[in-house]
Amino acid sequence: MVKRQSRFVCQNCGAVTTRWAGRCDNCGEWNSIVEEASTADIMTAATGKAARTKGRRLELSSLDAPIAAEPRVITGIGEFDRVTGGGIVPGSAILIGGDPGIGKSTLLLQAAAALARRNHRVVYVTGEEATAQVQLRARRLGADTAPVALAAETSVETILETLGAGPAPTLVVIDSIQTLHTSVAEASPGTVTQVRASAQALIRYAKLSGAAVILVGHVTKDGQIAGPRVVEHMVDAVLTFEGDPSHAFRLLRGSKNRFGPTDELGVFEMTGGGLAEVANPSELFLGERDTSTPGAAVFAGMEGTRPLLVEIQALVTPSRLGTPRRSVIGWDGARLSMILAVLEARCGVALSAHDIYLAVAGGLRIAEPAADLAVAASLISSRAGVALPADVVYFGEVSLSGRVRAVPHAPGRLKEAAKLGFRGAIVPPQVGAGIDGCATSEVALLVNLVHRIAPAGFADERQSTFSGDD
Repeated sequence: MVKRQSRFVCQNCGAVTTRWAGRCDNCGEWNSIVEEASTADIMTAATGKAARTKGRRLELSSLDAPIAAEPRVITGIGEFDRVTGGGIVPGSAILIGGDPGIGKSTLLLQAAAALARRNHRVVYVTGEEATAQVQLRARRLGADTAPVALAAETSVETILETLGAGPAPTLVVIDSIQTLHTSVAEASPGTVTQVRASAQALIRYAKLSGAAVILVGHVTKDGQIAGPRVVEHMVDAVLTFEGDPSHAFRLLRGSKNRFGPTDELGVFEMTGGGLAEVANPSELFLGERDTSTPGAAVFAGMEGTRPLLVEIQALVTPSRLGTPRRSVIGWDGARLSMILAVLEARCGVALSAHDIYLAVAGGLRIAEPAADLAVAASLISSRAGVALPADVVYFGEVSLSGRVRAVPHAPGRLKEAAKLGFRGAIVPPQVGAGIDGCATSEVALLVNLVHRIAPAGFADERQSTFSGDD
């Protein structure tokens, strides 16, 4: 008989303690510890039986043994296949998270319908909605004619019994993992114990049957996938579906992928008929650009293997507050503070008495350090009141000494800029002479960029604008 015990589990990080406390010592979250009664070994959730005391002998292989190529199942949705690494690998487990209402269920229903139309068996299990609600959404998306098997169930044992009754499907969609429960864990659905046990059972089914399983996960208020972080380690790929509710486009970002590159990005546009793929995201992010306004610089970035051009906007204005404002949207606030310190200490640009507002146009979030030069250019342009050239892009990393460092994938960035009609690029040293249609101009120090944008210097703080000579 399996030994049962009572324990206290943090619902934020999954830490286990022997007694209740108001604050978790592991993650620092308040009021997140809940008492749970579960099996002593939660890993038995995959089989529903107690673990054997004796294992079996494994057959070992060498590192130079022949490797069979992993087959992939193409859904037909190009942006989804790009992020997954070229298609879904049979037997893999994928975890996808996103804010409520961002379009996770819509994306997966479209992917399931596209796969079913290619003569693959697809099972869609919903634990949050009734089957009628999913059918209405499918009708709105034009996917109601696709042969997708649909069910509304929250019991893991019932789901596995249903899946095992027929031939193994190509794809199983579980929406969502927080709504499932298994009888081997005596806890409420959505708790750390239930999420971990349910995920383990479904992942084991995927490995044994060869069916790919996609698990939908809720996210916390800071954008992290809710539940224990161990689930992210258990699955083969972790995808995040994100976007600004005030904009029509959505971003599918891969943060982990055992069968493909990480940090890939897929771009979709939310329309009345569902999610539509965006073939050229750079045109989307630059579609409404105002080239005559100071403080706007175009950054030539990379998202995974995809070059992406996006506009960075800055507004620098004298502050009437004792502590000036620093507002950042779509970029790292700590990195903005570093750029401001370098501009003031190494370049003589007075910014400590100014309010600083920085935003990445379109709601995209940038994480790579290559955006340092574009951010600095937008700040200098806004401070000087001089608009930057409309046909020039910027990329490069700025060090604390004020030196501009080289970044990887420079040819891909320049090629994307040339394709969209940009004729010049401000780049770090050692990049080269550029490519046809897009010439490069190197800056070794950030102070050189300041002199290039504002050769006559800056206006004093009593003036609101400055017009320098070109």
